Amino acid sequence: MLFEAKPEIDIREQSPISLAFVGDGVFEVLVRKRLVERTRLVPNRLHAEAVKFVSAKGQFAALEKIMPLLDEQEQGVVRRGKNASKATVAKHATPQEYRASTALEALFGWLYLQNRGARIEELFDVIWNAHFDAAQQ
Repeated sequence: MLFEAKPEIDIREQSPISLAFVGDGVFEVLVRKRLVERTRLVPNRLHAEAVKFVSAKGQFAALEKIMPLLDEQEQGVVRRGKNASKATVAKHATPQEYRASTALEALFGWLYLQNRGARIEELFDVIWNAHFDAAQQ
């Protein structure tokens, strides 16, 4: 992973929104890194492809792909993320998609703050492969 997290506050005490704040950045970097490593897209196309992953719709689809692979603790973080209250909802997403995107981001933030980079990569590989498998159909 990029850097090792060294939280001074127990992450069990963090709100799901705080976890999602970190996870949003983690997920974005993973998407951008993978796109640059594995495609030859020009910058405008890089952005368009990244949006397919980092949008609420993309993250909703991603969460659906990895849910069967999550252990009990990870499912608990997802549940907390889905139930987190937010003041706004994205204009191009349903409330269900928006809650799922927050849940996915909370999961990635939670894993990152536990220095579980291998698990993040494992889950992201499933998301990446599912996206491109679906695009080829």
